[in-house]
Amino acid sequence: MKSDTRQTLQILLVEDRATDAALMVDELKQAGFDPAWRRVENEADYVAALRPTLDVILSDFNLPQFDAMRALDLLRARNLDIPFIVVSGSIGEETAVQILKRGASDYLLKDRMARLGQAVQRVMDDRRLQRAKRDAEQALSSTEARMRFALEASQVGVWETDIQTGAMQWSDIFESLHGLPSDRSSGTFQAFLERVCPDDRAAVAEAIERATRDRTDFNILYRTEWPDGSIHWISGIGRPSYDDDGRPVRAAGISFDVTDHRVLEEQYRQAQKMEAIGQLAGGVAHDFNNLLTAIQGYCSLLGDSLTAQNVDATDLADLTEIRHAAERATSLTRQLLAFSRQQLLEPRVLDLGDSLTSIAPMLQRLIGEHIDIVVRANGEPGPPGLIKADPGQMEQVILNLAVNARDAMPDGGTLTLEVATAQLDESSARHLGVSDPGPYVMLAVTDTGVGMTAATQARIFEPFFTTKETGKGTGLGLATVYGIVKQSGGYIWVSSEVGRGSRFTVCLPRVNDEADVVRVPTASASLHGSEHVLVVEDQEPVREVARRTLERLGYTVLIASTPQEALDIAGSSAPIDLVISDMVLPKMSGIALTRQLLARRPTLRVLFMSGYTEESLVQPDALGPGTPFLQKPFSPEDLARRVREVLGSAA
Repeated sequence: MKSDTRQTLQILLVEDRATDAALMVDELKQAGFDPAWRRVENEADYVAALRPTLDVILSDFNLPQFDAMRALDLLRARNLDIPFIVVSGSIGEETAVQILKRGASDYLLKDRMARLGQAVQRVMDDRRLQRAKRDAEQALSSTEARMRFALEASQVGVWETDIQTGAMQWSDIFESLHGLPSDRSSGTFQAFLERVCPDDRAAVAEAIERATRDRTDFNILYRTEWPDGSIHWISGIGRPSYDDDGRPVRAAGISFDVTDHRVLEEQYRQAQKMEAIGQLAGGVAHDFNNLLTAIQGYCSLLGDSLTAQNVDATDLADLTEIRHAAERATSLTRQLLAFSRQQLLEPRVLDLGDSLTSIAPMLQRLIGEHIDIVVRANGEPGPPGLIKADPGQMEQVILNLAVNARDAMPDGGTLTLEVATAQLDESSARHLGVSDPGPYVMLAVTDTGVGMTAATQARIFEPFFTTKETGKGTGLGLATVYGIVKQSGGYIWVSSEVGRGSRFTVCLPRVNDEADVVRVPTASASLHGSEHVLVVEDQEPVREVARRTLERLGYTVLIASTPQEALDIAGSSAPIDLVISDMVLPKMSGIALTRQLLARRPTLRVLFMSGYTEESLVQPDALGPGTPFLQKPFSPEDLARRVREVLGSAA
């Protein structure tokens, strides 16, 4: 038994003779269709019967009340896509042409009704093809619209060039990426190259030429200068195409602005470089601090001895010069430690605006009368600029930036120092390279001096880098500022233009605590003592300076060059009131050693000393606020005073 494969049809018959209508239906059935039909013979019924679900309309040409021409007009007015076939008893050739022009799909005579099935099948097939084509066009249009929206939303420019003629077309976004108004969509490849910075043009052209020659995609990165003078980085990705003979005919691709990404990359590379330099500087400073401690210590001991012997004043003067040189070297190592963030800070909550106000009176004397100074400290309404930092270090930041600005204005100018609060959102923080959005206190130091090139700005915070003449500066002022700001949890950046001055901006986290009250320690009446002191130091010169200094003041001194020697002494019956320990010792840190010593002798006082204070060594639970610490290099007077303070303090 064969399955019924008849094609269903929804038919509207516009026919005033029922017999002719029945004949058409029978003919369609014989042709393999399964028609569902309705017959109408006036305009009102015809209009009421029009439905989008109709598959075909079969209409006589002339009816008593209206004709096929009117039926076609009504169908077109309703924008219905339904095949319309005229089936008439007689029709002239000219009339047939008019019917087809009016929108009819086909026509045939009633005496040739055998063609009806074929005619219906053909218009049905044509309708399916037209619908498929229309759907494809709509899908393409929709895809293009979505693509255009995606490109515009992501600010991606599109371009295409004719390799043979050099003619080039581009999108509005591509035009705006190069800083130009979107007023044209075509040009030449040479016109595009003129929008590339001169230093990058050859590389861009060579990359495209090489990709075309090697039949590969190309990825180019170049700079373009906008009319306002700003430089933008553009990334372009493209692909050449070839004809059947293998000749390159065109290239097409996309471009997008990567300026922010380049800025972040440069900030990251600069941070890595500064971190590496800081580690080197900290290590050098640590080694020098041990040497300088010995030099200063022996100078002081020798000076005391020569004074007691009433030696020639020239010898004492020479010794004094040695001591002064050691002090200058000590200042340099301390600046290196500040840059490498390995100095010991005593942070407290302070108002940065108050710090600027208190230091302002001395700035004019320091800077000189030829420079006008403008100070704006907490002048704006709003919360005070409270930060948590070392007060002395913050003053050093202000002074160093002010001195740097002074040196940039040899012929005079204006120096402006400002403190203000700011709330950085995610966008602003990301643009400035600040990792955590939130409340900050800003210190801005602006001068009207000579300015800096981009190359100078890239190295301005490196230690020993200076643009001054030999002997005019150490190159550590801004390096010190950088280290203090970073160790205080802040950020610093510079903006400058040659001939138009510079602006340094320091950004520090704002706190909500109350400002701390400064307590001035009372001075000890005497530096002499009779207690027993254990000195643990692996560097012999430093160890000997400490021993001789303390013994001259009346102390009984025990020395140990290793942690094990110190533990052996503590295990004996020798009395010990104070242990002075270096923080970096062979096989055991000073912190670990003092823990074991305190376990054996709980009443021991402890004084740490070190040439640097790296975070991995200064553990918060072992060296918290108030823990006695002596920074190397130190003088015999510094050591004596600190020992007396520790032994004289409450347990």
